[in-house]
Amino acid sequence: MKKLFLTGAIAFFGLASAQKNTLLVGGNIAYSSTKNTDALNNSGTTNKFEFSPTVGYQFADHWTAGVNASFGTNKISDAYKVNTDKIGGFVRYAQPFNDTFAIYGDLGIGYQGQKATQTILNQDFVSKANGMYVQFTPALFINFKNSFGLNFNIGGIGYNNLNDKNSDAKTSTFDFSFGKSINIGISKNFGLRK
Repeated sequence: MKKLFLTGAIAFFGLASAQKNTLLVGGNIAYSSTKNTDALNNSGTTNKFEFSPTVGYQFADHWTAGVNASFGTNKISDAYKVNTDKIGGFVRYAQPFNDTFAIYGDLGIGYQGQKATQTILNQDFVSKANGMYVQFTPALFINFKNSFGLNFNIGGIGYNNLNDKNSDAKTSTFDFSFGKSINIGISKNFGLRK
C-alpha cells in the first residue's frame, strides 16, 4: 500500500508542477469470452475483463507524463479467478504526421498486485502476489475531431515480476508481443489555461 501511495504522490506532484498545456484523458476497456470443449465433452468458459484509465499532462511539444492504472479479472468457469490491478507512471513521446495521424511510444513503470482464488470441493484457496512492471508500447493515434480520437497498438515489450505473499514463490516474465493482438482505446486532449 505504501508503494501504491508513493507512486501516486510522485505522479500527482510531477503533473502539478508541469507546464500547463494540455491534459490527456483516455483509456481502454477489454472483454473476451472463450468456451472450450475437450475430447471427453467437458466444457469450460474463460471470461476476461479489463479497464485501464490514463491521465497525463503534455508538458512540452511531443512529450507527455502521467499516471495510468489497470483493473482486471480473469475467470475460468467457477473453479479459478484472478483479479489484477496495476498503477504507475508513464512518459510518452508523440510524433504527428499531420492533423489526423500521429505515432507515439509509451514507457511505463509501476506497481502491480494479483489475487488468485481457486475453488476445490467448495473450498477457496487464495494466493496473493505483488511486484512491479516496466513496459514500452508503440501506438498510432487517429484524431477525429478536436483532439478526440482512437489509439491503436499491436503489442510491446515488457518485464513483470510478482512475489507471492504466502510463500517464497517468485515469477519474472519478459514479454515481446508485437503482432499477437491489437488494442484499441480512446483519448482526448483538453487545452488548459496558462
